[in-house]
Amino acid sequence: MSDAGYAIELSAVIVAATHGSPRVLTVSDGDAIPSGPFQPEHRTLELGLRAWVEASTHHPLGYVEQLYTFADRDRTIGGDLRTIALSYLALTREAEGDRDVGVAWRDWYLYFPWEDRREEAADPVAEVIAPRLNAWADEAPDAETRRTRRQRAQIMFGLDGSPWNEEAALQRYELLYEAGLIPEAARARSLSPDRVLPNPGKPMVHDHRRILATGLSRLRAKIKYRPVVFELMPPTFTLLQLQQAVEALAGRRLHKQNFRRLVESQGLIEETGEVLADTGGRPARLVRFRREVLLQRAAAGTRLSLSRAG
Repeated sequence: MSDAGYAIELSAVIVAATHGSPRVLTVSDGDAIPSGPFQPEHRTLELGLRAWVEASTHHPLGYVEQLYTFADRDRTIGGDLRTIALSYLALTREAEGDRDVGVAWRDWYLYFPWEDRREEAADPVAEVIAPRLNAWADEAPDAETRRTRRQRAQIMFGLDGSPWNEEAALQRYELLYEAGLIPEAARARSLSPDRVLPNPGKPMVHDHRRILATGLSRLRAKIKYRPVVFELMPPTFTLLQLQQAVEALAGRRLHKQNFRRLVESQGLIEETGEVLADTGGRPARLVRFRREVLLQRAAAGTRLSLSRAG
């Protein structure tokens, strides 16, 4: 739908957590998230989104919430219309089966490799990103701007002893864009490809990776105070599978016993009386989410503090 040079677009960050891997549904061979025009026959924006995503990906949506409205003048490259994107965050479970060509689930750390802090082996932030951000700071025309750039890099990327804030995924992406270190920035500003990071993550069309980063930040914050992670779980699961799903979304390891005590003390789950034998060790008890929690705690919320692994 367009009017006076404007076009309204619906876009969806559709997330799943499969076998300990955070997944996002993509189109165009991973270059874009599902998006399409809002049609006047749709009674609401959400119904329009659901209809368009299901028609284009053959994947029905479960939990959906509005994410953000993107209306920057330069959010698309080329064309006469200014496109306003109404984005949504959707949580679901990855389904097996045939899909249209170009539609696929992909690990979201393919797009943001610096966001995965679960392993302590190679650290792309310390080894690659920090030196590039310091060089960008040194390019500043005056001392105050240099100081501000270094301080922003320190806070956003946990440098020089600053804590890592997993919720700041969008701010980190925006800082890398501003510094010209990712392909989207080089493309929009005609910068030299040599400036881009050696492993900048898979680029996407227009501002789709920015929308994806917005969804990542929103979900990482939301899993701490609402039990939305259970939207990603099968009907029955083990506590280890639940912990691995949360770790996959947060991008870091959690303290096993603290996590289990917190989940059980909050009354979020109940026993099924069954066990999962195929674990490679002792059989693990299967639990399920107590749906009535959603009604019981609609006002107060449910705090899932992410205690780090010790």
